[in-house]
Amino acid sequence: MRNFDFSPLYSSSIGFDHLSSLLDTITRSDTAASNYPPYNIELIDKDHYQITMAVAGFVAKEIEVQTEKLTLTVKGKKNNTETKRNYLHHGIAARNFSRCFQLADHIEVTSARIANGLLHVELVRQVPEAMKPKNIPIESENESFFDVNSKDAA
Repeated sequence: MRNFDFSPLYSSSIGFDHLSSLLDTITRSDTAASNYPPYNIELIDKDHYQITMAVAGFVAKEIEVQTEKLTLTVKGKKNNTETKRNYLHHGIAARNFSRCFQLADHIEVTSARIANGLLHVELVRQVPEAMKPKNIPIESENESFFDVNSKDAA
């Protein structure tokens, strides 16, 4: 079990108190989760991400991609309408799965597509204008307050 000490973070930042519980949730779910289906997470450019999952044997109608709050959930549910087969070797795992990803603030899923046994989920960071940095002009009551040559100084 991993424990993190966030006390130095709390002394110089505001609003990150939820970080401890988030990391706790991630480490707990990471150790309990299976490795199926395998996946990649790519940084395409500064604010564009892609998750690619190997979902061989699944078709689009058997996969559900859902976001709720800051969690992306991908579920696969195989329809058992197949006839019973007599496998000599059964190496393709087409079993049901559910995989969750914790999303940062302002990360939104823009699309999902399946091609050649791979599910591609596109994500983008869309920071609202109100959250972007802005310069604040500094006003002065009297620009010439300290100017000894001004009319008020005479």
